[in-house]
Amino acid sequence: MSNAGNTVSAKDRVLIFDTTLRDGEQCPGATMTFEEKLEVADMLDAMGVDIIEAGFPIASDGDFEAVSAIASRIKRASVAGLARAIAADIARAGEAVRHAAKPRIHTFVSTSPIHLQHQMRKSEEEVLEIITKTVTQARNLVEDVEWSGMDSTRTPIDYLCRAVETAIRAGATTINLPDTVGYATPDEYRAMFKAVRERVPNADKAIFSAHCHNDLGLAVANSLAAVEGGARQVECTINGIGERAGNAALEEIVMALRVRGDVMPYDTGIDATYLMRASKAVSSACSFPVQYNKAIVGRNAFAHESGIHQDGMLKHQQTYEIMTPASVGVTKTSLVMGKHSGRAAFRSKLTEMGYELGDNQLEDAFTRFKALADRKKHVYDEDIEALVDENLATAHDRVKLVSLTVIAGTRGPQRAMLKLDIDGRVVAEEAEGNGPIDAVFNAVKALVPHEAVLELYDVHAVTEGTDAQAEVTVRLSSDGAAVTGRGADPDTLVASCKAYLAALNKLVARGSRVHAQAAE
Repeated sequence: MSNAGNTVSAKDRVLIFDTTLRDGEQCPGATMTFEEKLEVADMLDAMGVDIIEAGFPIASDGDFEAVSAIASRIKRASVAGLARAIAADIARAGEAVRHAAKPRIHTFVSTSPIHLQHQMRKSEEEVLEIITKTVTQARNLVEDVEWSGMDSTRTPIDYLCRAVETAIRAGATTINLPDTVGYATPDEYRAMFKAVRERVPNADKAIFSAHCHNDLGLAVANSLAAVEGGARQVECTINGIGERAGNAALEEIVMALRVRGDVMPYDTGIDATYLMRASKAVSSACSFPVQYNKAIVGRNAFAHESGIHQDGMLKHQQTYEIMTPASVGVTKTSLVMGKHSGRAAFRSKLTEMGYELGDNQLEDAFTRFKALADRKKHVYDEDIEALVDENLATAHDRVKLVSLTVIAGTRGPQRAMLKLDIDGRVVAEEAEGNGPIDAVFNAVKALVPHEAVLELYDVHAVTEGTDAQAEVTVRLSSDGAAVTGRGADPDTLVASCKAYLAALNKLVARGSRVHAQAAE
């Protein structure tokens, strides 16, 4: 991308607006618990995110409570609550963020003809009146108001300029022009920002923001193009999670601006060494695995298998790496941990890997580590990550695995003998199935009755070797909600049971029709 004719200074600041906890959580199956949201918010604040969109307060009591709690605990970043252009939404968002050190209300309304006709069923003039009324209401509650024109990229430029001018006049301090359906190309998106900023008389009174979806795989490219067009805020998510194909990935935007500062002279203020641990934290909280070839934070991002690449790396690292693993918080995999390692060494290893655990969490994780070390010849960093992430994710679960025995083989039916801890009470059940996994899941269903549908069952190895831990991902849907659970264990059947229980616990937390009680 060229900066020809751009008079931007070398240190021009681009604000990072993270919407992992709002847009990211809208990704089917990516629901987070209250505690997980707080942990992710703390991580985002520590890494230097400027604005944390904590949720959609009107959506549910749980969302409201999470936004309120995050607003109360975050001291550096601004905390935003999303609101439709409806008085009740805005009032609820204002109440949720009122204790924040830097509160923001983010309100939005559709502007494109297709949305106005089929969704809003309002005229252009009626929408302008709504903008004036709702932005004014928000500005009376907080000083920092963001306004978004939903589906901006399919809105005629003349009307988009009128809507933006109206929002700024009513008190909006940030103007977001989202590519809601992931339709734009970089040149189009850049030109839209440039045109709006040039044509709107009071454009200099607001910061312009980009919010891109990845339906055509262009979210990051479009976001960077928007910055060239004058946007100084980028809305993104960790790992690019979000509606449909996802949002622009925070880690990719941050590192693109850093590595290619020669053609994009902008600073984000993000501590990039947090990127890998933030990726792992969100992946664990959402039970969404990161694809191996994901840019920046994927397992293969710094792996080299081609002989030509390996030869070049041995001669000079920059032959095939444009950034160092350490710059994004990736540490070299080591084999120093084993069954003879003590608590001090284990704590030191966790600190090196970016984990800070309380005494109780550390003790539990150490116990799991010792049990794993007795079963595996080599304990890799990835093994430790898997067991610690699982430990953090299941800390507040009502239903926990106690023991599992499975009888399988060519002579069926297969049988599973399962013990669960349900709200402190240990119960047992035996069940048959068409295969060992089916038997395990049938036993779970007998103890935790539910009508959830299994939508996804996926298995992969955490590390190499026949004794590698299996990591299983399970997605369940119930009452229109989809949740995902993950489990890791050297025994694939145990990992499968853990993953299934993790998903069920999320459904229990959401209040779906799951009976987390011992079957009589």
